[in-house]
Amino acid sequence: MHPRYMHGAATSSELGAYAYVAAQVKKAMEVTHYLGGENFVFWGGREGYQTLLNTDMKRELDHLARFLQAAVDWKKKIGFNGTLLIEPKPQEPTEHQYDWDAATTLSFLQKYGLSGEFKLNIECNHATLSGHSCHHELETARINGLLGNIDANAGDPQIGWDTDQFLTDIGEATLIMLSVIRNEGLVPGGFNFDAKLRRESIDVTDMFIAHISGMDTLARGLRNAAKLIEDGTLDELIRKRYENFDSEIGSQIEKGKADFATLEKKAMEWGEPSVASGKQELAEMIFQSAL
Repeated sequence: MHPRYMHGAATSSELGAYAYVAAQVKKAMEVTHYLGGENFVFWGGREGYQTLLNTDMKRELDHLARFLQAAVDWKKKIGFNGTLLIEPKPQEPTEHQYDWDAATTLSFLQKYGLSGEFKLNIECNHATLSGHSCHHELETARINGLLGNIDANAGDPQIGWDTDQFLTDIGEATLIMLSVIRNEGLVPGGFNFDAKLRRESIDVTDMFIAHISGMDTLARGLRNAAKLIEDGTLDELIRKRYENFDSEIGSQIEKGKADFATLEKKAMEWGEPSVASGKQELAEMIFQSAL
């Protein structure tokens, strides 16, 4: 909230602000190391722009990359072995933030050679703001080896800002836990409630109720996810949907060994493709039966 960061922090047009935030992060990283912290999260809520009319976007992105590389270098210099995490967020407080979603952040890390140094802290509320489901963001991070931590916040899809509500949706919690299990857990890392009470919740008991409800929701989600995986019906539905790629030519495609000439020959041989049902209704019924 400080005025020095009105134009950004690591992406600020002001050199003084860039140096100041470097000093802050340096100290925060040292304190985290001293206290035995396992993670260090970079929240990009100030790294963006209000309009491109006065913004050199390439230069700002380059500056952000140099800043994050300096953080990696300092981490190694002080012997901090914790995980560095970036928390994607699309907008609010700025018009557009550079770590819009998991895929955008992945692209940034790959471009600047930082993908081996950072993982992602996915916040479900930010997924809502970016137009995705939390499950989508978690899966994008997971399949790219970047899922490191989860802020288990819920957002309101009818409201276009950061509501930071405690998670109470059992279905969403189940989808979240499916990703966590398939990721073989979150270590070092886990869940945290970066969440708030409603402004009308003024009793001290509301805070306890909110935390208890949030933890119970995640616990029920874990039980449901385990039930789905142990049952195997949903996984079998997915396996059967793609089983034609287990054929010889399908295997060649997945190994990058089937060129267009080979595929044209097969297309002429097979004729019009026979396309099977996606079985979405069955998948949804299997999922709902576990809740």
